[in-house]
Amino acid sequence: MSIYRHISAERAHCTHPVSLMCELLGVSESGYWAWCTRPPSDRELGDAWLTERIRQVHAASSGRYGSPRVHAMLAREGIHVGEKRVARLMALAGLQGAHRRRRKGCTVRVPGVEPFADLVGRNFRPEAPNRVWCADIKQTRTGEGWLYLAAVQDLFSRRIVGWSMDAHMRQELVTDALRMAVAARKPEKGTIHHSDHGGQFIGLTFGQACHDAGIAQSMGAVGTCYDNAVAETFFATLTKERLLHDPPPGGWATRPQLRSAIFEYIEGFYNPTRLHSTLGMRSPVEYEDDHAAGDPDGLARARTHAHAREKTVDNLRLSTATTTKTT
Repeated sequence: MSIYRHISAERAHCTHPVSLMCELLGVSESGYWAWCTRPPSDRELGDAWLTERIRQVHAASSGRYGSPRVHAMLAREGIHVGEKRVARLMALAGLQGAHRRRRKGCTVRVPGVEPFADLVGRNFRPEAPNRVWCADIKQTRTGEGWLYLAAVQDLFSRRIVGWSMDAHMRQELVTDALRMAVAARKPEKGTIHHSDHGGQFIGLTFGQACHDAGIAQSMGAVGTCYDNAVAETFFATLTKERLLHDPPPGGWATRPQLRSAIFEYIEGFYNPTRLHSTLGMRSPVEYEDDHAAGDPDGLARARTHAHAREKTVDNLRLSTATTTKTT
């Protein structure tokens, strides 16, 4: 059947007769015309319907989701299909998620200064919110010059709890991000702040802000990105899903334009909506809400989705029955 589809596709943009293409591809011309008049199979109808639903899910994520997260969103709606089928249909429809690209780091170490001990030890799964935060800095070029983003992330839920953006990456940048996190989360004394060896995190201004908030500083080993892998992953995700995905024509022209886009991504998509495989395909906000409700596995949320799905099916059946009766 794939050969017949290929012939149909070629007919749309070439002048070769069908008889010649059938001969070259080793199929009969009568078989091709019979295939053209044959009604679509149940599988083909199902693929067509599923492809349309995939398009809707993909569009709702602004084109950021690849097949794993599209598959997870379909499962939430009660559409149980294999991830390989979703990937195949996305490829046929020309749909793909955002791509990750290598970024240049902006860590500037201070020679001769003793860093803080590593209090995390690559244990990136604390048992409750506000136990361990991680932080890093990212730089992005605009038509006006660099814009620097400092972000503080709660390792429990992967939520961005504090951030700051400016045209410089002095200590004030990371200090403002920390103060935002403290004001929003009000952590108890002993919360760990984990970072790399950047000079901004060793400075006196930042150290005083940590001391005032009762926060213990922690730093990973020199020369390895794995000790701060979660923060690195967030910036890679931001880059592929927003900064490089559907940027303005000609790139980011101004710092305010880029600042607005990053704000929308963090507060409008990443924290409340984006599905995380680490969190059982839930968003950071959903994961924290489930934990606060005493339902860490999200069973109540799953039942709510199932109830909404059943209600939708009942409404569809009622609508179909009413239409049939009227007809």
